[in-house]
Amino acid sequence: MDFTYSAKVQNLLDRLGAFMAAHVYPAEADEHAWHADPANLWKHWPGLDPLKEKAREAGLWNLFLPHDYGDLSPGLSNLEYAPLAEMMGRVPWSSEVFNCSAPDTGNMEVLARFGTGTQRKQWLTPLMAGRIRSAYAMTEPAVASSDATNIATTIMPDGDDYVIEGRKWWISGVMDPRCEILLVMGKTLSDNPRHQQHSTILVPRDTPGLSVIRTMNVLGRTHSPGGETELLFDKVRVPRENLILGEGRGFEIAQGRLGPGRIHHCMRSIGQAQRALEIMARRVDSRMAFGRKLSDQSSIRQDVAKSYCEIEQARLLTLKAADMMDRHGNKVARDLIAAIKVVAPRMAQTVTDRAIQAHGAMGLSDDTPIAYAFATNRFVRIADGPDEVHMSQLGKLKIAEYNG
Repeated sequence: MDFTYSAKVQNLLDRLGAFMAAHVYPAEADEHAWHADPANLWKHWPGLDPLKEKAREAGLWNLFLPHDYGDLSPGLSNLEYAPLAEMMGRVPWSSEVFNCSAPDTGNMEVLARFGTGTQRKQWLTPLMAGRIRSAYAMTEPAVASSDATNIATTIMPDGDDYVIEGRKWWISGVMDPRCEILLVMGKTLSDNPRHQQHSTILVPRDTPGLSVIRTMNVLGRTHSPGGETELLFDKVRVPRENLILGEGRGFEIAQGRLGPGRIHHCMRSIGQAQRALEIMARRVDSRMAFGRKLSDQSSIRQDVAKSYCEIEQARLLTLKAADMMDRHGNKVARDLIAAIKVVAPRMAQTVTDRAIQAHGAMGLSDDTPIAYAFATNRFVRIADGPDEVHMSQLGKLKIAEYNG
């Protein structure tokens, strides 16, 4: 694997870094203040759209999509995208500025890979243009959804339609007024083998029978404007042409969607950890305690050194996983994807915890981005599958490999 960035990637990285410095970092305080005001709950920050327009004009748009879509995507590989996602991850909300934020990225990849021409025209085109947002509805309150074959919501054929019945929760993005489409996973073929029972279907946000039972906080945060929600699908009826790929293909779609999504999370986690380390280093070099700088304390130096080592290790594993995905596909790379999905958020949580400690009480506040990065990586350890599931599957794969 070549660790030197290509001229194309280096150019994008330089331009992205300059954009972040000129437009994103200066807007952090304003974005935070807007969402901290209860009057703005479930409204999107008005400074976002001008930034998105600037990013699109700058050619920093749809960087995540590993296919060539003309002027709508630069067609980067996963390996090429990694340093760009890391930089965007330094400010968690900034991914949307460049139309690279979850859950839209995964949904766009599903539509790009599996959607019909009509489905792409109706939903992929406006998503890629950044005109609308979307959600992905898989997880359910009544079953252990880390095993996707447990999903119990039904998607049953009825004449020219499918009728959806069930409940979902922890569904991100639904409260955003720009959310117009949901990709919903449910059971269609109960008599099929476990991995061929489920289907994925497109459900417009305003479809009758789809309702929000409640919104759900994550470690005390609403994550406005999109939020996390518990949803009820009560005889939700959509046309048969809204089905993606075919009956019984839902698990295949979910696995294809989650592979890139998992590694994108890891790329952003590394960006958050790297920024926390830089902030910590500046803090300890400027803070005096007991007659000398914190940076003169051996324990502080060790925290900085350990954090640097751990970030570099996670970054290299992320790049190796991305390279394997590009060369051999997500299925072949599944062991590396599982490994980095466990390693990266844990590493970021550890590094941000050290940075919090170095800041004292200030580290617990929103005066720096560190506390939010800590909380973010705690829930990333559950998002797209908890650590235990990835480690169980990884262990199973390695045992089989070493006994082959």
